[in-house]
Amino acid sequence: MSQTTGAGATKRRLWIDIVLLTICSVIFVSLVWLGNWQVKRLFWKLDLIETVETRAFGDPVAAPTGAVTQEDFAYLRVQTHGEYRHDLSQKVKALTDLGAGSWVLTPLQTDQKIIWINRGFVPTGFPRDEWAQPEGVQHVTGLLRITEPDGTVLEKNDPVSERWVSRDIQALSRHATLTDTESYFIDADHSGVITAYPRGGLTHVTFRNSHLSYALTWYAMAGLFLAAMVYVVWDRLKGRSVEDA
Repeated sequence: MSQTTGAGATKRRLWIDIVLLTICSVIFVSLVWLGNWQVKRLFWKLDLIETVETRAFGDPVAAPTGAVTQEDFAYLRVQTHGEYRHDLSQKVKALTDLGAGSWVLTPLQTDQKIIWINRGFVPTGFPRDEWAQPEGVQHVTGLLRITEPDGTVLEKNDPVSERWVSRDIQALSRHATLTDTESYFIDADHSGVITAYPRGGLTHVTFRNSHLSYALTWYAMAGLFLAAMVYVVWDRLKGRSVEDA
């Protein structure tokens, strides 16, 4: 009777060990997969940085017409010309190296379509009648940016109250009753005297790249987990050898 009970207990322990080993194996493989995924993201980010830097610091090209994509056009250095519609300017919430304030988004009527121009930053409370508002044909050079629909994670655009937290070109165009507009906007270089507002040329062309440290973290966790698995298995096998003896 005692031999049967001992055999049953051994089988139960073996079944539990197999389940635990399977779970631990899944966890280990998942940690390695996460490390591999971060390595792929690392190379993707490095390619993106190289592409964006090539676009942003190259010679300006004519602003495109029609559909644009993030992959092919974001941060492309472009140039265009036209007349500003200052009466339709809108402020969009901004936090920059100069402090809190707003971006000034103004439609530019070009020979073909209207392009929204981010003319630059104005501090909170800076009077609108002191904004630089150049008249006549203006030549604009800057970085092509993709529209930012809806708002941010924490806040939404409120067109009715003219409270904007993101540069949503479609919503801005609807609010201004403009129909013939490009789908993107341009972050303009600064023009005029250096102290003038709006202050252009504040776009940050930098990307946080922590994928290598994330990959090393996942691989380290996988290595430590594997070491713990080996230790536990060895300890249990050693314990069974003592019992069998």
